[in-house]
Amino acid sequence: MEDDFDFPAVKQMNKEMMEDNIPYDAPVTLKVGEEKEIGNQGLKKKLLKEGEGWETPDNGDEVEVHYTGTLLDGTKFDSSRDRGTPFKFTLGQGQVIKGWDHGIKTMKKGENALFTIPAALAYGESGSPPTIPPNATLQFDVQLLSWVSVKDICKDGGIFKKIVKKGDKWENPKDLDEVLVNYEVRLEDGTLVAKSDGMEFTVRDGHFCPALSKVVKTMKKAEKTVSNITNDKKVVKKILKEGEGYERPNEGAIVQVKLIGRLHDGTIFIRKGYDDTEPYEFKTDEEQVIDGLDRAVMTMKKGEVAFLTIKPEYAFGSTESKQELAAVPPNATVNYEIELEKESWDMNTQEKIEAAGKKKEEGNTFFKAGKYLKAAKRYEKAAKLIEYDTSFGEEEKKQAKALKVSCNLNNAACKLKLKDYKQAEKLCTKIDGCICEGMMMMMMAESLLQVLEMESRNLKALYRRAQAYINEKMKEYNKKDAKFYGHMFAKLINSKQQQQQQQEMQSMSIDSKA
Repeated sequence: MEDDFDFPAVKQMNKEMMEDNIPYDAPVTLKVGEEKEIGNQGLKKKLLKEGEGWETPDNGDEVEVHYTGTLLDGTKFDSSRDRGTPFKFTLGQGQVIKGWDHGIKTMKKGENALFTIPAALAYGESGSPPTIPPNATLQFDVQLLSWVSVKDICKDGGIFKKIVKKGDKWENPKDLDEVLVNYEVRLEDGTLVAKSDGMEFTVRDGHFCPALSKVVKTMKKAEKTVSNITNDKKVVKKILKEGEGYERPNEGAIVQVKLIGRLHDGTIFIRKGYDDTEPYEFKTDEEQVIDGLDRAVMTMKKGEVAFLTIKPEYAFGSTESKQELAAVPPNATVNYEIELEKESWDMNTQEKIEAAGKKKEEGNTFFKAGKYLKAAKRYEKAAKLIEYDTSFGEEEKKQAKALKVSCNLNNAACKLKLKDYKQAEKLCTKIDGCICEGMMMMMMAESLLQVLEMESRNLKALYRRAQAYINEKMKEYNKKDAKFYGHMFAKLINSKQQQQQQQEMQSMSIDSKA
């Protein structure tokens, strides 16, 4: 009986029937157990089990199904399940009865449905003797196991694409994009003509044959995407790793990046955020970095890694620029490898407080290990995260204030250990508002005292400020003493030399008289 229902055998009949114009309307979403009509020729679908996702196969796709076919009285005439082998066919090509072509197009992967198919969409007036009588309405219990999408790229039958594995993004490469592909080229008989693993090329320039570029432009998940940041194409960004979400820094956002800046010959002129160094932080749209870097960062997502090529007009211009590790010569095109880290621009207020707390703990760890410079940087970073608290609620302001006091005190302790007494004094002054008159005079020259608004009294701050002040004064006195005694010893030496010279002159006078 398994040979009675051979779908390819109906190919000729369907070819004749395809001349008919059968209207088709996409069915509404069904609930399990619900039945509705598809189109207007009596095809019905009853949902037995929901499928996955939202995609459905289309004409030209190669589908794989399990099915059981019965007459309305329950008589079974065929079943792929009984054979233990799924049935495969190309959808919409007349390889099966029309009821199947129309019905299976409505199914999702894994879905199980019962189709009731009238004779006009099945085997018609003749039936399929001996198992299917003339004018028979049939029922098929169908489960859609999977499908492989096959697309006519040029819509002229010239290039067909079969999707073996779906990409995990929605973007397609554009002409300027660089793509990394693996490919094999074979003749119809399977003969291998060409093969490459990891070939990189620009879509517009193409590779091997024109068809390859056309196909690549329809594919998902471009491994490397290139875009022009400026209209004159003098700032170009190549995405090496996609970022998360969709948010990007806006003007005035404080961002942190890891970056390596190189000249055309590979010379590194700046390196930040690697080998246990601090990331590079700046405020966008404030001319704190070169224009090309500023513009590119505002197009990036959190976690994105990109390679930037920046012409001199958007880099360092026509003059030499001394950088951290090397000088950038005049009219130099520069490259940056850059990674955008999560920063205050995409944190809410509570996240900022939590991030500041974590930075403080990192500082504490470094302080205990005797790494005072690293600890100080962590405390500074923590304080900066919660520096602007206008959007904080009352409770959050209290938390932020306590955290800032703690971070500034700990940072002051670091500065004392590093013998940077002036900075220690300034940090403590941010916390305590009472500054003696002499202290104020000394500090007026460095008018960035910022705070004095946090705590009216803080004994720790006063103590550490006093330590810093005393140490600073001791250093000044030591310098004065050294200068004073230096002058004094110089005078003594000069006086002694003069006495010796006078004695020598007297001796010479005596000798001449003799």
